[in-house]
Amino acid sequence: MRVMATGVLVLAFAGAAGCGGGGSTPSSPTPAGPVTINIVGERGAQSFSPNPALVAGQTVVFKNTDSVVHRVRLNDLSIDTGDIAPGATSRAVVMPASGTNYHCFLHPTMIGSVGSANSGPPPCTGVYC
Repeated sequence: MRVMATGVLVLAFAGAAGCGGGGSTPSSPTPAGPVTINIVGERGAQSFSPNPALVAGQTVVFKNTDSVVHRVRLNDLSIDTGDIAPGATSRAVVMPASGTNYHCFLHPTMIGSVGSANSGPPPCTGVYC
């Protein structure tokens, strides 16, 4: 009986501790998962969806919805997803806050861009545009 009474006392104390008054801090919002950019095939500027993606500064993954392997690289070569098999998704990468342009390393005519809602994507210059 003594063990049961002690258990009830512990539970009552734990319950009271969880009901704290005005000193509690609000919980942090749960971060959203990465944004998905789909790889749809060799279609020039229509190879990625959405394109342009308004996700500058955000974490993204590339999902290969095509039937062949693709490999996404930023034009400045700062990010390379490695090969992405059909049906697979790349590792999560953080897009530059200033926006960027990218392409498929294996199919250089496949081009995409990342911008923000305020500024859109940067102009595409260089060999992949």
